[in-house]
Amino acid sequence: QVQLVESGGGLVQAGGSLRLSCAASGRTFSEYTMGWFRQAPGKEREFVAAIRWSEDSTYYADSVKGRFTISRGNAQRTIYLEMNSLKPEDTAVYYCAQRGGSYVTTNSRQYDYWGQGTQVTVSS
Repeated sequence: QVQLVESGGGLVQAGGSLRLSCAASGRTFSEYTMGWFRQAPGKEREFVAAIRWSEDSTYYADSVKGRFTISRGNAQRTIYLEMNSLKPEDTAVYYCAQRGGSYVTTNSRQYDYWGQGTQVTVSS
């Protein structure tokens, strides 16, 4: 099993910034992908960003491209989501996820492990 723990959510005004962190522990994979998803009330969970660990290659949803940055930490299996120019529509619970293998997908059903989520609220 893999355990994922997110932190860094909170309340911020529109135009502000937040940094989310996710630390993974437990089972390891030779190849894996980690990602961020979000879910707003009454909406489906949607892809935000992902990183293919071995290549440090990154992928973004169009809605966050240019504003959000996903990165690896120096500690093994730690990722961050730097969120800038936040908008009220970014308000959601943000989840960290991991899947084994190097295939990057935006489909939440193809991720095997999930964190508990952290709330991000952007006020207008």
